[in-house]
Amino acid sequence: MKNMKKTKNTKITRKTKMIIGVVFSAIILLLLFLLVPMNTGTNERDIIEISERMFIQQVRDIHINTSEYLGKTVRLEGIFGEVVDQAGGEPHRFVYRRTPGCCGDDGMSGFLVFLGDWPAPEPDAWVEATGEVDVIVSETNARVRFPVLRLSSLRVLETRGREVVNN
Repeated sequence: MKNMKKTKNTKITRKTKMIIGVVFSAIILLLLFLLVPMNTGTNERDIIEISERMFIQQVRDIHINTSEYLGKTVRLEGIFGEVVDQAGGEPHRFVYRRTPGCCGDDGMSGFLVFLGDWPAPEPDAWVEATGEVDVIVSETNARVRFPVLRLSSLRVLETRGREVVNN
């Protein structure tokens, strides 16, 4: 009788070990699949999405902690704007949303953008901009640095999001 119990326990132990081995192997394969990029380009999971709900906070964090975001890819939707400086040089282009300001919703939150080869949309167009965070230095004061997005994608969208954000 004792021999039979030993055999049963051995069979259960082997079966349990086999199940644990299969589960462990499946977990390792799943982790490898999730952690190893499939291509060398920017992975969708690596893109920092600036959400409509937390727009001001996310943009502010990138402006304040620029060094932590350098080289990272950011995507946001907003209003495309363009301002030509008084000297008549290259226009300064930006993607932004309106925010509370001193006199209602006259504030702005967003980024200067460098279009690269992308054509400039009409001012006030609603766009989705994707680009890498970089820094430019002020021409008048070398201690002043501005975070900018060097665009890898710029799409004009038909449907507009919330133009005025509070968070």
